[in-house]
Formats: sequence, structure tokens, C-alpha cells
Amino acid sequence: MSRPPLVLASASPRRLELLARIGATPDRVLPADIDETPRKAELPRALAGRLAVAKAEAVAAQCPDCLVLAADTVVGVGRRILNKPADAAEAAKFLALLSGRRHRVTTGLCLIRPDGKRSKREVVTILGFQRLTAAQIEDYVASGEWQGAAGGYQIQKRAESFVRFLSGSHSNVVGLPLFETAQLLRGAGWLTP
Repeated sequence: MSRPPLVLASASPRRLELLARIGATPDRVLPADIDETPRKAELPRALAGRLAVAKAEAVAAQCPDCLVLAADTVVGVGRRILNKPADAAEAAKFLALLSGRRHRVTTGLCLIRPDGKRSKREVVTILGFQRLTAAQIEDYVASGEWQGAAGGYQIQKRAESFVRFLSGSHSNVVGLPLFETAQLLRGAGWLTP
């Protein structure tokens, strides 16, 4: 029996690159158009899980004979959610908040099979940033790397030099935890061995 087409329900080029690292090339990329606004009092981990499921369901409805993989990454400081900054000023504010403290990056994963069976995971990585100087924040914001990045930074670029502590999956912080993603795809019989 042939395996179903794999659809990545994400517009993120980083997720495509990460999937390639484990030998998984989606047959199609079909970003989900959903409302990503957090609900009142919703915590970061719950938001990541809910959005991953919502994205997977939206795309599975359009492609019922496919294996649909969706992910959503949320940066949280305590109960506070740091989305993608709207502008340079907000990016600087986020970096100042992350400076000298620990935060969590959670990626929700959802895989929906053609038979409707779904598998979900929420993967949490804890990071600690060094205390950032005003000049470091200004320089990083000027680089533009904060654009389109949850929490206002990209660990796979210059911001990695700010990380003094990391517990968990590095690829999770980039946007797709590879161990858990590979496990889900293997469990569905799509990725072997």
C-alpha cells in the first residue's frame, strides 16, 4: 500500500528546511488561514497546542486523502505570550523582557491521517538569555532578524549568541522539534526507518 501525500500546513520556510533534515519532503505546502489570537487567559502551551490542531483540521478539510502535519510555535515568559513583533519598537521591548531571564518556547504538533486519526504533541524548550545591553538590543533589532519571529528573535541566526542556557530541543526553538516530528511520521508509517 502506498503512503498518502504529506501536506505541511505551514508557510514557514524554516519548517521546510527542518523537515528536509530528517528526510521528509512534503508533497504539498498548504498554509492554514486561521485566527491565531490567544483566548482570554490562555497560557502559551495551550495556545500552541490549540493552534496546531486548528491548522491541521483546516488543511485536512481541504485535503482529506492526505497526511497533514501542522505546527505552531509560541514564546512565553511566565503566563505572557510573545507573538511576532509588530514593529522594531515591540521587538526591542521583547528582547528587553527576555534579557537576563529564562523563558519557554512551546511548539504544538498535530498530524492528521486520511482516516481522521490524529496525533498531538506539545514540546517545551527552556532558554535563558544573557543580560543584554541596550547596544546589543539595538544592534539585533537593526539586523531585521526579529521580523516574522515569535518572541522577536531567531535562535538559528545571531540571537544564538544570547543563549546562556538551553534545556530541550534546539530545533523546537527554530520552529519544529525534529525528534517528535520524526516519531509522529514514523508512527503513521510515512517515515522509515
